[in-house]
Amino acid sequence: MKRPIRVLWITFVTLFTLFVLLIVLIENGLVGYMPTLAELENPQSAVSSDVYASDGTLLGRYYVLDRSNSKFSEISPNVINALIATEDNRFYEHAGIDPMATLRVIFKLGHAGGGSTLSQQLAKNLFPRTSHSLFMLPILKLKEWVLAVKLERNLTKNEIITMYLNIVPFGDNVYGIRNASMTFFYKTPDLVSVDEAAVLVGMLKGNTIYNPRSHPKKSKERRNVVLDQMFKYNYLPQVALDSLKQKETPLDYHKIDYHDGLAPYFRQVVEQQIKQVFKDLKRPDGTPYDIYKDGLKIWTTIDIRMQRYAEEAVQEHLSTWQKAFMNQPGYKDGTLWTRPNILNILNASIKSCDRYQAYKSQDMTESRALAEMKKPIKMKIFTWNKGHYRDTLMSPVDSIKYMKTILQAGFLAMDPFTGEVKAWVGGIDHNFFQYDHVNLNTKRQVGSTIKPLLYSFAIDNGFSPCGDVSTAPVDFPNIPPHPYNADKGATYDPQVSMKVALAKSINNSALYVLQQVGIEPFVDFAHKCGITSRMEPFPSVALGVSDISLYEMIGAYSMFPTGGMNTQPFFISKIEDKNGMLIKTFAASQKEVINPNTAYKMVKMMRGVVNFGTGARLRFRYNIHNDVAGKTGTTSNQADAWFIGYCPQLIAGVWVGCDDREFRFRTEQMGQGASSALPIWAYFMRRVYADKKIGIDPNKVFKQPAGFDDCDTTDQFGARPPVLDTSLEAAPTID
Repeated sequence: MKRPIRVLWITFVTLFTLFVLLIVLIENGLVGYMPTLAELENPQSAVSSDVYASDGTLLGRYYVLDRSNSKFSEISPNVINALIATEDNRFYEHAGIDPMATLRVIFKLGHAGGGSTLSQQLAKNLFPRTSHSLFMLPILKLKEWVLAVKLERNLTKNEIITMYLNIVPFGDNVYGIRNASMTFFYKTPDLVSVDEAAVLVGMLKGNTIYNPRSHPKKSKERRNVVLDQMFKYNYLPQVALDSLKQKETPLDYHKIDYHDGLAPYFRQVVEQQIKQVFKDLKRPDGTPYDIYKDGLKIWTTIDIRMQRYAEEAVQEHLSTWQKAFMNQPGYKDGTLWTRPNILNILNASIKSCDRYQAYKSQDMTESRALAEMKKPIKMKIFTWNKGHYRDTLMSPVDSIKYMKTILQAGFLAMDPFTGEVKAWVGGIDHNFFQYDHVNLNTKRQVGSTIKPLLYSFAIDNGFSPCGDVSTAPVDFPNIPPHPYNADKGATYDPQVSMKVALAKSINNSALYVLQQVGIEPFVDFAHKCGITSRMEPFPSVALGVSDISLYEMIGAYSMFPTGGMNTQPFFISKIEDKNGMLIKTFAASQKEVINPNTAYKMVKMMRGVVNFGTGARLRFRYNIHNDVAGKTGTTSNQADAWFIGYCPQLIAGVWVGCDDREFRFRTEQMGQGASSALPIWAYFMRRVYADKKIGIDPNKVFKQPAGFDDCDTTDQFGARPPVLDTSLEAAPTID
């Protein structure tokens, strides 16, 4: 044999031997990390956890990467066909490496397309390259070949293509075919049409440049390339190709993120609650659950229709009420900001904001940082228009002033019998205001909404709704002032019945009742009703000076429509793992607090509130003539406005105010609960009653317990009184 030929063979054999040796070393993990068989069969890809409403509607996700999984049977053949035609037309023929595609890349220098199979791409996505140097690139490519072959040996073709579609990145930080189809077309992947599949698969070549939301023209061009490939490999007939290439593929975009979508405040609370649950709950192997990576399914009690109506009701009222708020003296002309206490709040807010802190971190003096804060810049601010924002030129100081004077709201609706939370609105817009005004830790003065608890305690201990109570100032021994007059400026008869005292929200009468039953016994009773907040044992506790959350108040009021059974709210029904296996279920805590007769007497008394008392505008202005009962609440300086009402099947409560209590309505006429909070309740209930699918019967009345003995034989608190004289609106009762 001639020497050159011998050298050539020796070189070839040596290189081939080294190549085989390198493959063996790679496969055995001796040239960098090589995943085990178990890791290949069960890749630990981070999967988002989904939170659902009671009817299965997806409310949102918690994730590091926005990813969720589908089974092969849950993916439309259109997606499979588009993917194979575009990315790996011999997918079902090769064993992980396509020699023809590889040779094509070598001889045509990559100008005729890539050579990576779907199996190789899956390997690359499952175990991303840790180095991008030219020296390491051949080694990394060989590792991907080895991984691709191992995947082919241990998984079926359908499993490989399903795994690929579940982890591949699409546009807008969305991972997996299920999330992509839900985000861009708002449909599950089994329902994706041919052209929609082509759009989704087209994104895989470049999920930013071919994103149909941000680059519709380029996306359409890429879609047509995918359709051509589907025709080329016999997945699509010529007629269908011509038709599809001419049409548009409309998006139905529903990207769910932290701020957007329904119930953002509620999702935030659920997230924190799940974390608390998992402090004491572990996987079967003892490792902790991870809400952001474990693909959990979190089922909540939220009624999607009620949630939508609650958010609409808040917007309907506050979008107009904010204008009235800003038309007040001091707000409209800006003189409010000259008051010393307001200036102190403003200065503290300026110095705590991120922008000021950033200026200070640049070693600016305080005067220089404040000067920078007063310079106008481009920014987005909240406003009650369709998008809830507008672009403007405003200084950071002026933006702080503006945001401080925005009215906030909290709304909670619950089934009083089951404890299931049906709607939760923690604020007006989560993009601008993340503070939730419903949850257990958010406490505001409750005003006169505390009085039904006081009166029910009295009635349960022998007092009669028809019995007289004093309206005069009350003297509490050893507790100033002497006497305590909480109705300054108001004129009442010396004696009124207890039911009138509650309906008219007469403060001195509440003090009188408190004196009869005892301050500390009443505080103990309130705690039995589910109030966990601290209530100081002073006479003013009967007037609602205590800071209590809306969440607690709804639980406490549940005893009235249920016949004395206190039901604490709950909002997560069950948690499942990513395979649908049950992890934990939840239910309400219930106990009897008052007897059924007392509960029904309170229902009748609280009907009086809306029939002729402080909540009468519910009848004559908002035309709600169903059997409802409730109570308004207003703090002494109008910083907090409340209304909690209920019908036989549902209880709901509203709080309205500014985050800082110094910003408030200056008159009781505007700032009382009947003006600021009650309308939201009315708008919500109108929608609920009108929607027959919800199942709240507008004709249902409170059930009188058997053997009920009542002092009121005329039943002036009937469920459906005549429409009241609207002249009452000119001089409403203040509570």
